[in-house]
Amino acid sequence: MFPCYSPKGLRGVAGHADGATASILDYVISYLDHAATSPMRREAIDAMMPYITTYYGNPSGSHSVSRQARDAVEDARDRMAEHLGCLPSEVVFTSGGTEADNLAVMGVHKARGGRVLCSAFEHRGVLAPCSDIGATLIRVNHGGIVDLDYLESLLDPEVSLVSVMLVNNEVGTIQPISTIAAMMRLRSPQAILHTDAVQAASWMDLSEEARDAALISVSAHKVGGPKGVGALVIRDGTPYNPLLRGGSHENSRRPGTHNVAGIVGMAAAFDAAAKVRDEEKERVSKLRDHFADLLRSSIEIMEETAADRFAKVPGTLSVIFDGVDQQELLFLIDERGVCASGGSACSSGAIQPSHVLLAMGYPHQEARGAVRFSLGHTTTLEEIESAAEVVISSVEQLRKAS
Repeated sequence: MFPCYSPKGLRGVAGHADGATASILDYVISYLDHAATSPMRREAIDAMMPYITTYYGNPSGSHSVSRQARDAVEDARDRMAEHLGCLPSEVVFTSGGTEADNLAVMGVHKARGGRVLCSAFEHRGVLAPCSDIGATLIRVNHGGIVDLDYLESLLDPEVSLVSVMLVNNEVGTIQPISTIAAMMRLRSPQAILHTDAVQAASWMDLSEEARDAALISVSAHKVGGPKGVGALVIRDGTPYNPLLRGGSHENSRRPGTHNVAGIVGMAAAFDAAAKVRDEEKERVSKLRDHFADLLRSSIEIMEETAADRFAKVPGTLSVIFDGVDQQELLFLIDERGVCASGGSACSSGAIQPSHVLLAMGYPHQEARGAVRFSLGHTTTLEEIESAAEVVISSVEQLRKAS
């Protein structure tokens, strides 16, 4: 929700005895906001550099320099298709997860009309366009899982699209996409399933876990790739009308010059994440649980939202500290070198309650007070233990002051 530095915090570290200036990274002791963006992987940086510095061609051209860029884009498309469990021709490159979500919702609705359903705690990239077309919200339970009985009651022959995220971006819960798809085949076989898999990509094999979705949204920077690039799977046969007008890029589904370096970097990041996924899931899960246990052992009246750790991805911990103002806590730990957030980065600076927690049944005051700590591929045990000390002392300080 807030930047990883503050003017007061920087004054404490800006000067060195040799006259040098400290960087922000010298000041940050624990970066626990991977769900907002994850540090770029070396593999992604190395893959991108030639297309930033040397191979500058526009892949839509016909000469040799353009063909070189086009070959890089198509190679990346092939690799992304493997990760996403689809044909290369079904991968549409976008500017990120939000655009992919918008294209999925509005592109299908534009082509088919009908009634649209989406879960009540979707990312704003889904909720906003769904709101524009009058979609019906699917209830979720207090544990952060879609209410399947309620969804079943909504399914009928008028439903054209159902959008349920694979992993919630604030509390990290995994949604039963395969079960939802099976329910749709029985109750609304004409309906199309979209899943926002942005927060799932680091932790799950999407070729397996999202196989039942006709539309899949992903973003590069959540898995250690560059910002400003993502993809949408549009499986063959899915009714879809493009939202933007222009050239015939991406088989006329999304016009605009390709971000060649970004696309190459995204594929490299997905490759790198997949290679270490199993060991990273185990490692980060242990770190997340250790961090939660450290906080719980020293902080009274602390609630872990979506408390079933087996029902969510390893990297997410959302907690509410009773009697502590979220913004004051985030500012205080930020000054002490710990980066965390109040929820979705897209809501940064907002003081309204989390729509995710409201959907899960939390009162407004509690929904305004949750703090999200999110871990990733660079998180270490030292970071976790240092962060725990800072959060514990900061909560104690704020409670005494109040």
